[in-house]
Order: sequence, then structure tokens, then C-alpha cells
Amino acid sequence: MSQVQYYLALVAGGVSLIGLGFALAFGSQDQAVPVTIFLGLGTLSLLRLALPLGLWADGALALLGSMALLGGLGAAVPAPAFFWLALVAAWLFAWLFIERLSHVLAPGIVDSAGLGLLIPLVFGLSILAIWEVVTRGAGVPQVILPPPSMIGMRILASAGTLWADFQQTFLKAVLIGYGLGCGLGFAAAILIDRSPFLKAGLLPLSNLVSALPIVGVAPIMVMWFGFGWPSKAAIVVIMTFFPMLVNSVAGLNAASAIERDLMQTYAASSWQTLMKLRLPAAGPFIFNALKINSTLALIGAIVAEFFGTPIVGMGFRISTEVGRMNVDMVWAEIAVAAVAGSVFYAGVTLIERRVTFWHPSVRGA
Repeated sequence: MSQVQYYLALVAGGVSLIGLGFALAFGSQDQAVPVTIFLGLGTLSLLRLALPLGLWADGALALLGSMALLGGLGAAVPAPAFFWLALVAAWLFAWLFIERLSHVLAPGIVDSAGLGLLIPLVFGLSILAIWEVVTRGAGVPQVILPPPSMIGMRILASAGTLWADFQQTFLKAVLIGYGLGCGLGFAAAILIDRSPFLKAGLLPLSNLVSALPIVGVAPIMVMWFGFGWPSKAAIVVIMTFFPMLVNSVAGLNAASAIERDLMQTYAASSWQTLMKLRLPAAGPFIFNALKINSTLALIGAIVAEFFGTPIVGMGFRISTEVGRMNVDMVWAEIAVAAVAGSVFYAGVTLIERRVTFWHPSVRGA
């Protein structure tokens, strides 16, 4: 056990001991029983100094603490002091579990993709559990911040509406605009690569276009292309074209002079040099632009829907439900957008690893 893990275990056990004292002294029976059991087991974890506990014991304590806290949420608002001490202890045990698991999965010790996914999963679940306990235990008004359970119920109850919004915003505006913007940016980079005039004129223009505010361009696109998804796709094209252009041009110039000279000694044509040397060398740059644009496209499409859209779409739903004070629906749309954007980004990353498998960063991963 490292020094950091030792102190985490010591503090977690100490907080559990203090919380156990508060629970036994001041806790009501209905609320204190599940939390007291967890605090008692957390206090016993101090015995790790004489009888070391395994890695999974810390994970079990974190899980037990979360279940006890969620089960012990009662009508008393705000929750008593021992309740918050139990929350801190559960968080420390989860931190200790992730810390120890990350050392087990260090490169060269264990190579297990399944266990590697456990770290972000535990981290994300810990955040959701803390969010749920804090909002309910502290009596946070739902208008300010609803608990995750309320957001989950809203997602289930409004699945049809959310799916229609997802189709309008993501499947139409985002994907079509993303494909057009990235494709046109890449094609423009190929065309201007051998033209110093176009390169000197178009690249500085990218800085100007990148600085254009969406709130100013979106109404113009709505006037040009109407209230449907084409106007939102146009915004996405503007936002994704120049990042792809700049990164592609930089990538095409990434091949060293020695490598280009070697291709010349092989009597390679410009097209052969482009296909066999310069494009593979530009692969990491191109995929960096694709990953950046995957998030920019979603943000641009949602913001653009604030300025004119049919009665469907993520941005339209967010702006409408905020006015109605239906904050749970707003968070449901945010959750869907976050999941869609994360999956989209992960998909691009997986393709990058397959295509640029030769790159040192991918080989290290």
C-alpha cells in the first residue's frame, strides 16, 4: 500500500468512527440504521493496519455506503451531521478503491480492458450518487438542481419526445453538417496544399471565421435556409470547415524533408507521395480535427436552434422548457446530448486507433 493509499484508508476509517459516534448519539432509528451499519463497517476497516483488506473490500464499502445513504434518505431536511460524515466516508472509500485499482492496472502489471473500464464507471457512479444524496439530503429545490433519479424518470416518461428531438438535431443537423464541413475542409486542404497564394489567403481567413459568434450567424442562416434542419447544418458546416482545413494543411506538411527526398529518389509522383507519405503522416492531425469537430458540431446545432426551428429539436426543447420551469426536462435533454456527444467522440477515437495504429500515441494506448 502506497503512502497516499495509507492516508486515504486512515482518513476514511477515522471519518467513519466520528460519524458512528454521531449516529449512535443523535440519529433517529429509521434513518440511522442503514447508515450506522455502514459507518460501523467503515470503522472496522481501521483494522487493515493489522489485517490488510483486499482491493475489493474498499469497493464493497463504497457501494454499501452509497446504498445506505440512498436508503436512509428520510423526510428530515437538512439531513443530520452523521449523514454527511457517512457521505464523506463513502466517497473516500470509492477514491481509495479507484486509487488501488489504478495501481493494479498500471502498464506492465495487468492488461485487462474490462477492469480498465471499471475506473471511469466507478468514478461516474460516485458523482451521480453524491449528486443524488446532496440534492435530496440538503433539500435543494428541484428548480435549481433536480436529483438524477428525477432526471432518469423524466427520460423514461418522455422517451418519444427525446427521440424526436435527437433525430432532428443529431441525426439530421449534426451528422449532415459534420460530414459536409469536415469533407469540404479536407478537400480544400488538398486543393490549396500546392498553392501558396490560396494557402496565404485562406488560412488567415479561418481565424476570422472561427471568431464569428454563433448568435450572430444563426439568424442569418435561418433567413437563408429556413427554419428546418438545413439552417442548423449550415451552422455546423461553418464551425467544422476551418478546424479541419487548418489541421489538414498542418498535417500535410508534417512529413520531414528527408522523407520527401526519399520519395523523390524512388521517382514517386506527387500523387504517390501524397497517398503513401503525406496523407498517412497527416492522419493524427486529421483525426484531431474530427474529434474537435464532433463536439463543436453538437454545440453549434443546439445553440442554432435557439434562433428559429420547428417545434422539435434539442435546442428548441431546452429553451422552451426553461421558460416553463420544467428543469427536469431540460436536464434530460442535456443528458441525451452528453451521451450522444460522448458516443460520437468515442466512435471517432476508435476509428483513429484502427487507422493510425502505427502512431506512437496509439501504440502506447
